[in-house]
Amino acid sequence: MAKGTLQVITTMADQAIAVGNAIVRVYKDLNNEIVFEDYLITDDEGKTEVLQLEAPARSLSLNENNRTRPYEIYSVEIMLAGYQTQIIQGVQIFADELSVLPVSMVPTDGTAPASDEVDLIPDHHLLTNYGGDNINQSPANRRCVNDYRMVEEGEINPPHRDVFVLKGVVIPRKIRVHLGRPTASAENVTVDFIYYIKNVCSSEVYPTWPREALLANIHAQVSLALNRVYTEWYPSKGYNYDITNSTAFDQAFVKNRNIYESMSVLVDEVFNQYLRKRNFAEPFYSEYCDGKIAQCPGMKQWGTLTLANQGLSAIQILQRYYTTDVRLVTTERVEDVKGSYDGVLRVGSTGDNVTLIQEQLNAIAVNYPNIKPIYPVDGIFGADTEAAVKVFQRQFNLTADGIIGKTTWYKINYIYLAVRKLAELTSIGRIENTKSGEWPGTVLREGSKGVDVQQLQYYLSVIATFQPQVSTISTIDSRFGLQTERAVMSFQRAYGLIVDGIVGQATWNAIYAAYSRFNTTVTPDDLAPQYPGIAIKNGASGTSVQQIQQALNIVGQEYTGIPVLVEDGVFGAETERAVRRFQELFNLDVDGIVGVNTWNKLFEVSKAIQQGSRPSPTFPTFPGTLLQSGSRGTDVRLIQERLNFIAMYYKNIPTIVADGIYGPLTTNSVRAFQIMLGLSVDGIVGLQTWDKIMQMYNELAN
Repeated sequence: MAKGTLQVITTMADQAIAVGNAIVRVYKDLNNEIVFEDYLITDDEGKTEVLQLEAPARSLSLNENNRTRPYEIYSVEIMLAGYQTQIIQGVQIFADELSVLPVSMVPTDGTAPASDEVDLIPDHHLLTNYGGDNINQSPANRRCVNDYRMVEEGEINPPHRDVFVLKGVVIPRKIRVHLGRPTASAENVTVDFIYYIKNVCSSEVYPTWPREALLANIHAQVSLALNRVYTEWYPSKGYNYDITNSTAFDQAFVKNRNIYESMSVLVDEVFNQYLRKRNFAEPFYSEYCDGKIAQCPGMKQWGTLTLANQGLSAIQILQRYYTTDVRLVTTERVEDVKGSYDGVLRVGSTGDNVTLIQEQLNAIAVNYPNIKPIYPVDGIFGADTEAAVKVFQRQFNLTADGIIGKTTWYKINYIYLAVRKLAELTSIGRIENTKSGEWPGTVLREGSKGVDVQQLQYYLSVIATFQPQVSTISTIDSRFGLQTERAVMSFQRAYGLIVDGIVGQATWNAIYAAYSRFNTTVTPDDLAPQYPGIAIKNGASGTSVQQIQQALNIVGQEYTGIPVLVEDGVFGAETERAVRRFQELFNLDVDGIVGVNTWNKLFEVSKAIQQGSRPSPTFPTFPGTLLQSGSRGTDVRLIQERLNFIAMYYKNIPTIVADGIYGPLTTNSVRAFQIMLGLSVDGIVGLQTWDKIMQMYNELAN
């Protein structure tokens, strides 16, 4: 047989103290007969030597059709005077893999014999699919209904920890895991988040898989867990834990199981990276299943092995399953998750918590039209906010006093989660900045409803105050009816747009631009520096160059593709490179020279970032004609340059000479891109292929 290895590590006090001199017995029994036995002793660091053990052939764990154990199971007994004897059964050893068994030693007081504690590691999830799969475990899914009915039909019990939908994504130092289904009477354990992911990965997939397959699974596991933490999915329902170990609801976690060194190394590298959809704030609800015993609409674990063997990277695998809008985000925030409930909110209260409540109530108002949306969302608890809170309280049988105490706080959170479906695979999401004015991506017309319609109605109501040609909006009600259609048509007529009463991207952008002009009071400090009247380029120096460098450094805080500059007032090669990168991002002529258009756009964007928003890069406009074999010009060169940049990340896309000539090599590169994104494969750049190339370029460059 092949060989695997095992190392046991004994500690106490949450791994703060190593426990040496523990006797470790490793054995294997067959039909109640010991067929293998060996003894080890932990050293001063609490570690045993690495023990070689027999294991089945590695190839078994790489074959999804194999139904026999691809690992050997052993039992481990840990003994030391003054500590409880522990026995862990079912330790899984794979060929050519180092298995690490961390053991937390429990001291005894010595007054009575310590009883043995026995833990059984069940067979691997991929072999048995114990617990079921987590298909569509979301606020709207029927499987949740029975388990949560006892909470949904009654009053919400305030969670042990005061929480709300968190204001930012953090990696929690600890996570509380319920060892059973949500309503089961089962133990809760609190463990380090990093250890939790290592345990989940060891329980969900095999350590023998290729690196990219393991990374894809780790990213999905981290994202699913962070989604539960961010949305406070279980605490908002009255449970005193963050996640369960039931694979019918969440993901596998086995108390006191062994973990694998190959997985542990990867988790240490990427534990702070998670999936997020473009323009969404919450970690992506990365639903997955094994893809063989169970099926689901998300990622297939066995499928990640197949795709990795085909040469796809982890992010390509994830985008294949979850859409190309999913991207990896890194956070450096690793901290204890703190409660966001800071006390009672009432008329006169101000701040971020009030803003959050206003946003939540506006989202809820889409489904509960008796609640009047609150605009502007300004963080000031005034009469409109109080009125909305009272209607909400009456709707849900709470004391209708217009004051947000703990019970109202949690109830708003619970209903908001249900309405916005933050924890679903198909989440509509919480937009990163609802005040950004960015087009929502959906055409609005008569019959539409939602928060986007609310914002549209508010923008038009402000514009109508200043522009008598625009019809007034008397009620912001989240519904695109005849009144809203008339207002849109009057705006389109006044601003020289096509008058159809439909809000596409062009109409939305024009409405928001007009709203921004009327809604903003410009003070001298808000004004951009005046353009000096001459183009500034490589070789220039002085105050204007220094102002450009300062603005580029501000923009570079949000767009990391822009290099950090020394603000010395000297326009050198690095400044030119930063200018070119900025021009590429915002669809300006890319010449590395700061003329009037680049000057104005640069200071517009830097000012917006200083004020807390993140202007979206502008895609170069589709030229209006197909680019195909035989085409020539700057648009062809742009496509070639973008594809070459994307090819640095995706090796299946061949690089080409950016000469502006659309030949066979360019056709092949376009076809490879289309295949990768699941587009119609014709080697021709039409509108859809153009937009996808530009979108991927911007996301990778940022």
